[in-house]
Amino acid sequence: MEAAKSTDGGHGADGTGASPTSPWRGIDHVQLAIPVASEDEARAFYVGVLGLVEVPKPPVMAARGGAWFEAGSTVVHVGADPDFVPARKAHPALLVADLDAFVVERGLDVRWSDEIPGTVRCHLDDPFGNRIELVEASS
Repeated sequence: MEAAKSTDGGHGADGTGASPTSPWRGIDHVQLAIPVASEDEARAFYVGVLGLVEVPKPPVMAARGGAWFEAGSTVVHVGADPDFVPARKAHPALLVADLDAFVVERGLDVRWSDEIPGTVRCHLDDPFGNRIELVEASS
């Protein structure tokens, strides 16, 4: 579903895209599926490569597998799915300051895209084939 664009290019007066009367404030987290028993591989990527920090899940949820990662307002949950299929089209778009340096420092194998004028962005895949978009925060 495509969101309607406002006359200010899709950004509200506060830059969020919401009008002052809108109840929407942002996204709490995104969740991606991973294969069962792949938490260590997820940690290696989301912590070791992307630099997020793992945070504890509530015990009742931890028993189901998966892991939670965050850095500031960026929050990614991965959930173990016995019927796992990678998300090749659906994806989170994560804002990154100084995206070029971030990609180089981490040696990421990315696919750069110039399809959206004025937006610096790229895509990469997590170890499970899930698509991840990285967007320059100042775009």
